[in-house]
Amino acid sequence: MLDIGLQELLLILVIALLVFGPKRLPELGRAVGRAMREFRRASDEFRSTLETNLQLNEPEPVSYAPEPAVAEPQPTTPVEATTGPSPEPGLNPSEEASVPAERYLAQRDARLFHTRECSWVGRISEPERVYFKGVAQAREQGLAPCPVCEPFESE
Repeated sequence: MLDIGLQELLLILVIALLVFGPKRLPELGRAVGRAMREFRRASDEFRSTLETNLQLNEPEPVSYAPEPAVAEPQPTTPVEATTGPSPEPGLNPSEEASVPAERYLAQRDARLFHTRECSWVGRISEPERVYFKGVAQAREQGLAPCPVCEPFESE
């Protein structure tokens, strides 16, 4: 902190005693003590608020119920029968088979969920991804929408 020795501290106290006098010195000491205490309290509160806001994606235990098996929808047109459902844009053919139909996803044990187009999705490894069909399903799991992509369902 401050590199003040005993001699420097005594010199500062003597000068303060001469400048402020023996009657006002205790008042001044109490005022400085209160100010330091308030400053420390405010800085601790600011630090805890900052840490809380930065830890939005930190792990928090969330229980995920296993999804019931859902039957694949039957193709309605002859084109879909031969090629399968249309892939997502930007995927190569090897990735097409591994893409689930859910539009929203989250990282396992995270607090936020994202749309597939969100820039944060690229940072989530495939084994850590949890998929959701709708915003309501993600909210039921206690997840908050990503502030970057702001996922919503159009009615």
